[in-house]
Amino acid sequence: MIDLRDLQDQDEGVLFQWRSEPEVDRWMSDAAFPSRDAHAAWFDGLRNDPDMRGWMITRAGVPAGLLTLSGLLSHHRRASWNWFLGSAEARGRGVGRAAQVLGLDRAFGELGLHKVFAEVMADNDAALKAHVATGFRREGYLRGHVLKNGIARDVVLLGILASEWEQLREAARRGLTEAHLIAA
Repeated sequence: MIDLRDLQDQDEGVLFQWRSEPEVDRWMSDAAFPSRDAHAAWFDGLRNDPDMRGWMITRAGVPAGLLTLSGLLSHHRRASWNWFLGSAEARGRGVGRAAQVLGLDRAFGELGLHKVFAEVMADNDAALKAHVATGFRREGYLRGHVLKNGIARDVVLLGILASEWEQLREAARRGLTEAHLIAA
């Protein structure tokens, strides 16, 4: 089963290790791979800053990835959405789709957001497909928006509204429950 759990102290090291892997780092929009100290400070903020929230994506209780929301204190009730699978064994097995469904339930249910939006590198076909499959809609295209290793990269803007998720939620959860990916 796929689940989201609150972050724990030992997760910082796991996330740093995943983040250092080229297959994960190549899709991160950060300018450069962070130092260990910078990563630890980011992780501390993720756990303690009320404007951010993060969950470890788990598969059968084993860490598989990370899902985050930031900008939670905005009076617009919207937040920026990011997720990745660090575990190579989790990729291509429905883990990302399940994590997104669980995350959208938290964003719109538990946190009462109106909108969740994401920026995805335009050539990250797997992430774009996963977002659209979960109900995100393309809202824009930003040319040369991020510099990755000194190279300008295009970004696709995606978003989903609480009202859209309300219409999609039952079918999305049912499909994942029937596939034994999430609990009913």
